[in-house]
Amino acid sequence: MKRASPLHSASTRIKKEVKKALPRQVLDCIIRVRGHKRRHGYFPNIIRPQTFNEKVLHRILFDRRNLLTQLADKATMRSYVEERLGPQILPRLYHLTSDPKTVPFHELPDEFVVKATHGSGWVEIVRDKSTLDRAALIETCTKWLGQSYYERTREWPYKHIKPRIIVEQFVDDGTGEIPNDYKLFVFAGVVKLIQVDACRFKDHRRRFYSPSWEKLNVLLKYEDIDGTVGRPLHLIEMIAAAEMLGKDLDFIRADFYDTPDGPYLGELTTTPYCGLQRFQPRDFDRQLGTLWKLPPVRLLPLFRDGSVR
Repeated sequence: MKRASPLHSASTRIKKEVKKALPRQVLDCIIRVRGHKRRHGYFPNIIRPQTFNEKVLHRILFDRRNLLTQLADKATMRSYVEERLGPQILPRLYHLTSDPKTVPFHELPDEFVVKATHGSGWVEIVRDKSTLDRAALIETCTKWLGQSYYERTREWPYKHIKPRIIVEQFVDDGTGEIPNDYKLFVFAGVVKLIQVDACRFKDHRRRFYSPSWEKLNVLLKYEDIDGTVGRPLHLIEMIAAAEMLGKDLDFIRADFYDTPDGPYLGELTTTPYCGLQRFQPRDFDRQLGTLWKLPPVRLLPLFRDGSVR
């Protein structure tokens, strides 16, 4: 086995010592800036950000409002929504727990959704309870609870979320499939962009529309949806709800499902994709960034893990 040279060993040791000496927030900044450079091909302007993705990064690094943590938490965001829109727009809550073994499977309907409150993408959809491997699901939930989404992504809003498992109603749009996900981008209380995600658990496709339902020639990570996407039955209601949720915020993304009975809010997103997904055409990132007027922040969060009201 080839041994590392003394110079290489010394360099590795120095890097470890530097990491230990740096404040955690400064190290997070370095990691996030390098991640942006790898994904987008250039170093981001974190002091005077221009593109949408740069502004997502700016929020992650500098914005310490407690509200962002509340909105990122899939349990506590429900109270924010209920205060502004009432409970009827949310999927029914069946169970909330820190111990997945306490989930009352015998009381649940045949279809339901299980999520971790403290991350993104940690979700299991149960369409037929009779075929469910309960032990496997409990094991999956236990693994989620043992992980820190903040440690994976360095997204500050997730850092102080209490890890829990939430069980909610499966929203059925009447098609027999997983419903389309309508993600509304709200800037200063006004919806400016709608992202549609289809077939999310099979052949994930994505398309963008204006609020007046005009198709935009924009791609983000996934290929365009095949065929036409009909205007959602409750588009006006979704826009009104999203604007009510975002009226006091510089930016929020509100994700909805549309059903014959009305829209349901799935979740709220404060830092979409950690600012790492590339729009095509590339200039759209900058166009979207012009819509986001950032609130004044200080550099102090880089040197402490503080939060502000």
